[in-house]
Amino acid sequence: MGLPYIARLEHYEPYIGAEAVDRILLKAEKMSDRRIVHVNSTYYGGGVAELLGSMTLLANLSGVQMGWRVIQGSPDFFNVTKKMHNALQGGDINLSWKKFRIYEHVVFENVLRNHLDHDIVVIHDPQPLPMVRHYHKKGPWIWVCHVDLSNPNRKLWPYIRNYVNRYDAAVFSIPEYRQDTRTPLVFIKPAIDPFSIKNRDFSEEEVQERLEKYNIPTDKPLVVQVSRFDKWKDPAGVIEAFKIARKEVDCNLVLLGNIASDDPEGVEIFNELKEQTEEGIIMLTVEDTALVNALQRKASVVLQKSIREGFGLTVTEAMWKSKPVIGGNVGGIRHQITDGENGFLVDTVEEAAERIIMLLKEPDLGRRIGEKARKTVQEKFLMSRYLEDYLDLFKSFEASYTLQKPIWNRKAKPGSRGRH
Repeated sequence: MGLPYIARLEHYEPYIGAEAVDRILLKAEKMSDRRIVHVNSTYYGGGVAELLGSMTLLANLSGVQMGWRVIQGSPDFFNVTKKMHNALQGGDINLSWKKFRIYEHVVFENVLRNHLDHDIVVIHDPQPLPMVRHYHKKGPWIWVCHVDLSNPNRKLWPYIRNYVNRYDAAVFSIPEYRQDTRTPLVFIKPAIDPFSIKNRDFSEEEVQERLEKYNIPTDKPLVVQVSRFDKWKDPAGVIEAFKIARKEVDCNLVLLGNIASDDPEGVEIFNELKEQTEEGIIMLTVEDTALVNALQRKASVVLQKSIREGFGLTVTEAMWKSKPVIGGNVGGIRHQITDGENGFLVDTVEEAAERIIMLLKEPDLGRRIGEKARKTVQEKFLMSRYLEDYLDLFKSFEASYTLQKPIWNRKAKPGSRGRH
């Protein structure tokens, strides 16, 4: 039996061209002697896990030694970090000594378990952020923030910034998230893996098989939102917009969302939404990436009506499948959708309802929008570009780190302060 199929960089050639493939492989070769590790808080659920899953595989198949670690934590820890996540996106937070003690204590437990003596360490989002405090650096440490930082809670941000300032660089998705730090800022937009189960080509038979498994009717046009059950994704607003649109166009709504292991609010929000459902509204919380693919391909309209959105890879995924997307006029969605050209941006429930009605009444418009949407993703938002952006970032530290002797002190006890 042969090895499982995993896409290599060469498979991207039909989309990006041979010259781009050769260019990225050359950059990868120059980083082949560097050990790189990413650290985040979950292996599944949400865009960060998907990004890391795809990028680390593509990097290793391109000759780069790139690992991935996931921190462990108690429910209390993830309750605190979820509150931090919300506050970084502008929500309120009740800061207390007890919350910070839980946060820092669990992070330190993970420091004791993880020996990060790599040449480059990349920390994702606030959950593992303080780890930088407890290591001597052998090379650059980079913090990546995937949330919408356009208006962070001003009580929390100074605390977060104290840790961010210990890093050699901070990566945000878009320039609008720029914050005042001593750390140099870099902007890298996320991307999708076109060869993953979620995004690869599906036949009509594969689509129908997935939908039948979950008893999803296809006798009427489908309106779909695929997203975590998170208040910032505004699933309640999607239901409201659908109910308005259905008065003019007969259709069904499917809300599909997973509940990430680091998101304790998901179950509560899902249960609240259940009370709003009625005939024609289907809510599912299952871990089935093939179902995501099938739903997005079968949908007549895809929504991502976010109130805050770090980037919105579900938008990218649906655009790749040539679908017209109605997105909230926020964050990274605005960097993907040009209103009226390759999708639509909306600010209110009423605007979302109007766009649903228009697209269902004018299917040719939806097809034209969808064709332009796929072209946008092919040009800007494929995983090959994402990997290349990170290789360029890693290479930028060569002058400051490779001429020095490694300063990792293997006998140093966790808790000793690194160079910063």
